[in-house]
Amino acid sequence: MATLIENRKVRFNYEVMDTIEAGIELLGFEVKSLKSSHGSLDGAYVIIRGGEAYAINILIPAYQENNTPKDYESRRNRKLLLTKDEIKKFADIDGGKGLTIVPISIYTKNNRIKVGLAIVRGKKKYDKRNTIKKREADIESRRVMKDR
Repeated sequence: MATLIENRKVRFNYEVMDTIEAGIELLGFEVKSLKSSHGSLDGAYVIIRGGEAYAINILIPAYQENNTPKDYESRRNRKLLLTKDEIKKFADIDGGKGLTIVPISIYTKNNRIKVGLAIVRGKKKYDKRNTIKKREADIESRRVMKDR
């Protein structure tokens, strides 16, 4: 399982409640672009419309600019491949309680491209400060242990 793209800001900005794996509908040159680690998940999220899940705002640039269709949009909506039960679970969450569904990573699994999705709740400013303090304390303790 090789990670192609990862959204590192998610764990800092949000509290992860649950994770799930989904397939994604891509074009051939988008697959090539992802396998060469081009793309970004910054600002991406998931919506449920008409019983289907869509990933919004995932940036996947064209693999070769000259060989792509003229009307290709790199931030187009991409359909997620989920079961009806998973979509129903997400539809209940999408409505309220301050919860959001965001993609955490895009990776390969058994020669297929998968998207790791997370149900998240936004952190408050003081929660982010605690995360920074904890991270700095871990770095300092590793530094002390390394010097011994």
